[in-house]
Amino acid sequence: MDRSNLGESRFWTRYNRHRYQILFFTLLFTLAAMPIATFFQWGSTAIELLFGAILMAAVMPLGTPRRRRMLIIVVVVVLLARPVATEADLDKVSETALGLWALVGLLAAAGALRFVLKADQIGGEHVFAALSAYLLAGVFFGVTYWAIEVALPGSFAGPSDFSRESAVYFSFVTLATLGYGDFLPKTDMTRGIVVFEVIGGQLFLAVMVARLIGLYTDTRKSD
Repeated sequence: MDRSNLGESRFWTRYNRHRYQILFFTLLFTLAAMPIATFFQWGSTAIELLFGAILMAAVMPLGTPRRRRMLIIVVVVVLLARPVATEADLDKVSETALGLWALVGLLAAAGALRFVLKADQIGGEHVFAALSAYLLAGVFFGVTYWAIEVALPGSFAGPSDFSRESAVYFSFVTLATLGYGDFLPKTDMTRGIVVFEVIGGQLFLAVMVARLIGLYTDTRKSD
């Protein structure tokens, strides 16, 4: 094995030990950076780059190193498809790419959830994976709502335009069942997705807390 392959192998070995911890802090950093980017009016490109960073970090923990390379290539293509299509005035392609962002992100959340549910013993990575799955669901349900509003304007109503930031905010309000005071779903399709997110969020908290407590109890007994 040459030095480059050895170095790559060491990188992936170290990364695998902390992959969901890295994902979690990447999500926190990006969510904190989004309102800052909005405040300083860095433009839609900066916001979409932040979404792209989340999406890239989300697929990194999935699969083997070889499979990750393929996933990264797919994600890069999906990420580039939207700005290229927007620049070329290919609205349908741009909307489809945005929908693919949401799909990939939600699949990554499912992958993190699967990692926790398959565990025999609890560790720090399992806690970070559970937290990451929750944050990923909130972000990429938000991307889903935004994609719907882009494709079907008027699907959401509120005191201002339903922007990317508004969509993510609306998603976390829905996920946490805080109750709506501003933005509202206006069509049967958006209401159906909202109901699905609400139910999924509550089931996630109930099942995941029970699972983590059960694993922690089993670990303490084995010690």
